[in-house]
Amino acid sequence: MLEITNYNPDVLSCLANLSSDEVFTPPQLANSILDLLPGDIWRDEHTRFLDPFCKTGVFLREIAKRLDAELEKQIPDRQKRINHIFGRQLFGIAITELTSLLSRRSVYCSKTANGKYSVCETFDTPEGNIRFERIEHTWKKGRCVYCGANEENYERGGELETHAYEFIHTEQPKEIFKMKFDVIIGNPPYQLSDGGFGESARPIYHLFVEQAKKLNPRYLTMIIPSRWFAGGKGLDKFRERMLHDQHLRILVDFLNASDAFPGVDIAGGIMYFLWDRDNEGDCNVTTVHRGESVGPTARKLDEFDIFVRHAPSVAILHKVWPKGPIYERSMGAMVSARNAFGFATNYRGQSSTEGLKDPIELVSSATSKGHQKWVDRNAVSRNAEWINEWKSTVGGAAPAGGRPDKDGRYYGLSSIRVLPPRTVCTESYLVAGHFASESDALALDCYMRTRFVRFLVSLRAVTQHVTRGSFAFVPVQDFATQWTDEKLYKKYDLTKDEIAFIESMVRPMDASNE
Repeated sequence: MLEITNYNPDVLSCLANLSSDEVFTPPQLANSILDLLPGDIWRDEHTRFLDPFCKTGVFLREIAKRLDAELEKQIPDRQKRINHIFGRQLFGIAITELTSLLSRRSVYCSKTANGKYSVCETFDTPEGNIRFERIEHTWKKGRCVYCGANEENYERGGELETHAYEFIHTEQPKEIFKMKFDVIIGNPPYQLSDGGFGESARPIYHLFVEQAKKLNPRYLTMIIPSRWFAGGKGLDKFRERMLHDQHLRILVDFLNASDAFPGVDIAGGIMYFLWDRDNEGDCNVTTVHRGESVGPTARKLDEFDIFVRHAPSVAILHKVWPKGPIYERSMGAMVSARNAFGFATNYRGQSSTEGLKDPIELVSSATSKGHQKWVDRNAVSRNAEWINEWKSTVGGAAPAGGRPDKDGRYYGLSSIRVLPPRTVCTESYLVAGHFASESDALALDCYMRTRFVRFLVSLRAVTQHVTRGSFAFVPVQDFATQWTDEKLYKKYDLTKDEIAFIESMVRPMDASNE
């Protein structure tokens, strides 16, 4: 006989995501974030909560469940308790009209807060405490002055969503509800297309964090991409402020976003944090990978100019840089800036030397073996003095978009090669070093293939881009020596455990870049 079992899943765990930029939060993850808050906050009937970027209403719904259970002694009558919780403690701002309806349905059990089936009896408007107001961008020279959206992309007319989120499109966020909040919590939109080349996008999640701090809540907790740890367009000042903020007390870092958001791929992973207005100190950091957690470990977030994700990595850095990383002594000072010779990524050159006065070879990501491309020497607009030198180059895009492989190991670098004199490259490559002799270029080529170097690069290259800044932890060596991992481990006196950690984090690489 077929056994029939009742299966009643939480509908909020079954919804498809809007996009990789606006990700629905699973109820289990929402509750893990709520667990960061102190227990006494649930027993305080005066505590106010705000989710300023509601999508499904999951945070407000789960908060309501906890308050309902904890406030029973203070407000014994269930309906009075429900009316109090929804009417005076829970507030939200939806990111779209659709998500406002979805959030009200999740929280009030009715898409209208004052509807027949609403669990709360106190509302006299359909919105209740979950508001949505269509906001227009404020354009100046083609960009929104609040979020940086590109006017060409987001001036859409009245029939489409503007993606101008109310919470960050005001100088005075406290005027939205005209009240103070004890807890601000949620999962903000992550980025907007900025109209750049390819799939260029502008992060906006940091704007929500900084706007929330203006409201000065007792507690602030959000889940955001981890890219701010070491990179991200326009995130340098945000990273500096976050790393020096002694009120950041808890940080939970997911190396793979899919461990938190099943089926979602976000380069660099995601993290959530607890900011505590009334307490300062070290931050307790937990790292999550493939369902396993390491930590919490008390860390000083501002020990380096970026956040180093793994505690064992910090111990290794202390050996490599016993007096602290000095950029001028690292490879970051010798690697070229992007577009070393002035040729864009999509520039292809000529298939023959015909018509060129002084032809030199051009290497691009599209160059295949046996199909050379050529440019005239006079077309080189930058670093022309390097043309007649040997050049050790490396790809400017991180393999797999900066993501680890199925075993959790990073690639770090790719497309490492030596270019002979009278050869230049497009923006697809960085020039890691230029030399008079081939042997020095080959030595640097060999050095960059080591796990040691690619491990140090991986600490800073958390997105799909490799830049000169990605090499800031890599020490310059004497390139008269052919460096191997074994020589480097010995030079820096790494322990067996430290070596095992590096090799667990970085794949090996052979001469064919595999």
